[in-house]
Amino acid sequence: MINLFQPQMGAEELAAIAGVFDDQWLGHGPRTKAFESAFADHLGVGPEHVVFLNSGTAGLFLALESLGLQPDDEVVLPSPSFLAAANAVQLTGARPVFCDVDPRTLNPALEHIEQAVTARTRAVIALHYGGYPGDIVRIAEHCRNQGITLIEDAACSVASRIDGRVVGTFGDLAMWSFDAMKVLVTGDGGMIYVKDPGAAARIRRLAYHGLTQSSGLGYARVSARWWEMDVPEPGRRVIGNDLTAAIGAVQLRRLPDFVARRKEIVALYESELRTMEGVSTPPALPEGHESTHYFYWIQLPPGVRDRVARDLLTDGIYTTFRYAPLHKVPAYGHAGRELPGVEWASERTLCLPLHPGLSDADVLTVVSSLRKALNAGAQAPA
Repeated sequence: MINLFQPQMGAEELAAIAGVFDDQWLGHGPRTKAFESAFADHLGVGPEHVVFLNSGTAGLFLALESLGLQPDDEVVLPSPSFLAAANAVQLTGARPVFCDVDPRTLNPALEHIEQAVTARTRAVIALHYGGYPGDIVRIAEHCRNQGITLIEDAACSVASRIDGRVVGTFGDLAMWSFDAMKVLVTGDGGMIYVKDPGAAARIRRLAYHGLTQSSGLGYARVSARWWEMDVPEPGRRVIGNDLTAAIGAVQLRRLPDFVARRKEIVALYESELRTMEGVSTPPALPEGHESTHYFYWIQLPPGVRDRVARDLLTDGIYTTFRYAPLHKVPAYGHAGRELPGVEWASERTLCLPLHPGLSDADVLTVVSSLRKALNAGAQAPA
């Protein structure tokens, strides 16, 4: 099977795990702090602004919970998003409001955000689809001017940049996912960035039960009664640990090589597919934009995409469409609403395999199977 995603793990990650075992400290500790510091350097911010968590989803929940949303408040987000974003909004008691997207990039432009914003809008969640930075510069400026909190869902975009600035640092908060299908992998894990240092300190507390002290042993060095708890407000336990942080530190060092290979695979797809009849490839990146190349997606004529996906699966190639439109999910209460860009894209878009473990021969196998599937459809009787 040629997989859509596949982590790249090896001897370096095993050695890092062995070091954790040797130290007999698997929980939140020095390796967690070191990974946070290294990731902060990657972002170009101070380590006090980032917190390593047990998932990117936890970052979304913490970000939304930290805003103190009320039942009448609204949060705008693109409909083609992972459901964790909508769940994080809905479970605060606020209302997710889904906006349209550009049908070719599946990212919202500022105009799509503006169409969804009302007087009740407290926050905007901007997704960088497939690693494409999108219109985040204009969206961030608009949110600042309107006093709206901007949360960047940068789960797909750990190495994406605009004019050298890392995506995720344009808004007030951001999160990244390091689950087993992502570019930088820790098994499960995530990172949250918080622009305001005071808010960052609060989120660090909320991520560990609301405690002001993160370690009983560390607190024992500064308090005569270190077992007494200081909890300004209750939180939950969603912090990362040294085992996953050790893997993350190695993956972060390898990240440039991962992205370079992804870029090579994308270039090979482009050279093979740009002239294939009936296939649209992703738009070119604007000047100054760099993508992590998490997804590589094509768009096919209506009615063709689903059949092609089945034919590729029969050939041992797994493809999918990410992300199914959330405004069509009954649980979020938007049934019947029409978003034309989302509707167009959701009937045509197919994500092809993309990960550094693919050889050039694998990519050409995908292309050959795609060509065969399209030809079979063209020859089928009407």
